[in-house]
Amino acid sequence: MKPEIKTRLAQIRAGEIPQGYKNTPIGILKSDWSNAKLYEIAEILTETAGKNQYETLSISAGIGFVNQAKKFGKELSGKQYEKYIVLRKGDFSYNKGNSKSYPQGCIYRLNDREEAAVPNVFESFRIAKGCPEYYEQLFIAGFLNSQLYRFINHGVRDDGLLNLTERDFYSCIVPVPPLEEQKKIANILSAQDRIIELCERKTEQLKRMKKYYLQKMFPKDGEEYPEIRFKGFTDAWEQRKLGEVLEISTHKNGDRYTKEDVLSVSDEFGCVNQIRFQGRSFAGADISNYKIVSTGDIVYTRSPLQAKPFGIIKIVRDEIGVVSPLYIVNKAINGNDAEFIYRVFDLPYKTNNYLSPLVRKGAKNTMNISEDEWLSGDIIVSSIYEEQQTIGAFFKDLDHLITLHQRKCEEEKKKKKALQQLLLTGIVRVKE
Repeated sequence: MKPEIKTRLAQIRAGEIPQGYKNTPIGILKSDWSNAKLYEIAEILTETAGKNQYETLSISAGIGFVNQAKKFGKELSGKQYEKYIVLRKGDFSYNKGNSKSYPQGCIYRLNDREEAAVPNVFESFRIAKGCPEYYEQLFIAGFLNSQLYRFINHGVRDDGLLNLTERDFYSCIVPVPPLEEQKKIANILSAQDRIIELCERKTEQLKRMKKYYLQKMFPKDGEEYPEIRFKGFTDAWEQRKLGEVLEISTHKNGDRYTKEDVLSVSDEFGCVNQIRFQGRSFAGADISNYKIVSTGDIVYTRSPLQAKPFGIIKIVRDEIGVVSPLYIVNKAINGNDAEFIYRVFDLPYKTNNYLSPLVRKGAKNTMNISEDEWLSGDIIVSSIYEEQQTIGAFFKDLDHLITLHQRKCEEEKKKKKALQQLLLTGIVRVKE
């Protein structure tokens, strides 16, 4: 960032008005920018579906427009369908239903359909003056949120919608740069969107590839041979008790580690430090009976999730420390590779299939499975240590590649957020 831009940013954050800028009802803007109320640049849409047939859409926060039947399993319009508002490609709708991530509701633009119909409780409009793509980026950035918050004075109504009138919504003020600058800003932010989309697409491709190989490189139920193997390995796999390849670790903390070293187990991210990942430690004052975990240990939480109702199983990688005494900590028995054993459980259905018959009848939750019961189930494994190592290393490398792409996505999203803050208010001009 150029020194003059850093200085300007510091001035604006301090409430000072830099040379060439002015104070407005929506903050400090460039002198040649104007501002307008939404009703001054937008056309409110009033065309109703009537007897005509349109695809009915709803708005899902964080996603955008979604087909009602696909999202909810049925059409929701019912007798209200005729009152639904017709959208054409490029039109906007504001869903004033609040959510945890979007407490002031959310605005989306119809980009992937030529026409559709949305509930008439949405505020639907099209940009009549200016560049629609610029305003789309403005709405995505949540520029109206602070104004909407001031208008919303009674929380959520009985129908689940925010208590916000049409007049209040269209009274929101937006910055209006010169038209050519609007287009340039939109182009820059849209290009960043495409980078993020490509990065996310690559991550999903890698996840699908991993799932495919997990299904092909381990034998199907009742079979002894995987469909895909590394060269040089031909022996049949063998059925073993889990207790023949894993043993329980009994190392307790004592006073070695502090609360800053307590780990949680995330289904998405594995073993993570509570303070760095969740912002605080959830452990009590005494953690002397917490269990020590080291790189390569396999941790079973015994805590249910919707996708994994019998608990999460993860391998310890970069983070080391201690975990709740409710968890079961395991080490690979000599002659077995921990990375390979972990992969036996690396798909949700594999974990569920293994644990389902082991949970005692009448148990209210998965905490009622003992360490002995945990080790008593059957798994099928390669008896060749070198094959276990090769398979374990393959999936570890694949996980590392997925993590790199996920981090890249997060970096690009942070870059997009920074660009929004700088470009959408004129702190940085596109010609700079």
